[in-house]
Amino acid sequence: MISVTGREMPLGQWVLGRLRLDGVLLVLIGILLLVGLAVLFSASGESMNALERQAMRIGLGVTAMVLVAQIPVRTLRSLAPWLFVAGVALLLAVMVAGEIGKGARRWLDLGFMRFQPSEIMKLAVPMMVAWYLSTRNDRPRFRDLLVTVPLILVPVFLIMRQPDLGTAMLVGAAGFLVIFLAGLSWRWFVGLGLAAAAAIPALWLQMHDYQRQRVLTLFNPESDPLGTGYHIIQSKIAIGSGGLYGKGWLNGTQSHLDFLPERSTDFIFAVYAEEFGFIGVALLLLLYFAIVARGLWISALAQDRFARLLGGSLALTFAVYMVVNIAMVTGLLPVVGVPLPLVSYGGTSLVTLMVAFGILMSIASQKRLVNR
Repeated sequence: MISVTGREMPLGQWVLGRLRLDGVLLVLIGILLLVGLAVLFSASGESMNALERQAMRIGLGVTAMVLVAQIPVRTLRSLAPWLFVAGVALLLAVMVAGEIGKGARRWLDLGFMRFQPSEIMKLAVPMMVAWYLSTRNDRPRFRDLLVTVPLILVPVFLIMRQPDLGTAMLVGAAGFLVIFLAGLSWRWFVGLGLAAAAAIPALWLQMHDYQRQRVLTLFNPESDPLGTGYHIIQSKIAIGSGGLYGKGWLNGTQSHLDFLPERSTDFIFAVYAEEFGFIGVALLLLLYFAIVARGLWISALAQDRFARLLGGSLALTFAVYMVVNIAMVTGLLPVVGVPLPLVSYGGTSLVTLMVAFGILMSIASQKRLVNR
């Protein structure tokens, strides 16, 4: 215990306060990261090298989260337009001078670092839309849609051209969630949905052959069980073989016998479901729900409209990450390359999510500072 302004306070609470961190959210994130490391160790064939590399990425992500948490919300608000413009400029640079890998042009190489500008837009788009709508005191109207919808669709289109359908979908979801949270009338959402449905034929024509094949495989993966349908068939086998209690940690046969592809990244949920079963999956979903609920609680108590819209969008986008990955792995959505948040192997998506949690921490600290 330490004494602060004449009252006793636990040391841990004092440290969290000084670092502007939300203790509940931090504990929930920490538990999920530990679960991810445990599953990754099994999925990678008990590779210590993979475990150490992921631990280093987690360390980088936590550092980024703590640093972003120190930025006041008003500063984040003033940075939103500049970050958005910079992100769009980088996406245009990718189209001109980006590196090509696995048939996609997604990376920029600056010599000292290599990164995907599309990751920036996962944060820049909701920040920009929240910035614009926070200047409006009422619910979004048609004239507001004329501004916000292009702000969302321009980066979505540029990301789809790379092509990266999964990231484009997440960026679009983050932006439209801000509009939803701002109170847009349901009839406008129905109209936007009908417009999106009408655009499906044009989108189909713009899709690459492998993307069309993924959509077709969704409806009948058994049509090519050793080719395009192999991933999803093996994933379903792994999930179903877990039963109620699972086969136990490190005892999954689909992953350890190399039947399950991409088992450390996109399909790591299948590894988890096989080893921990239905009960383990239920507990994992409960943990995800708790993180999203805490993020929404922080956002609901925010002191200004920008923070409420941005925080709520980031919390719900985290839920979209989880739902899309699990739906993809269980055959409810086409395979679009969306990782299981904070569990799948990889650093780019993890660091982006940790920065988003840093923003939520900043919003939470704003609330505490105002209440003092």
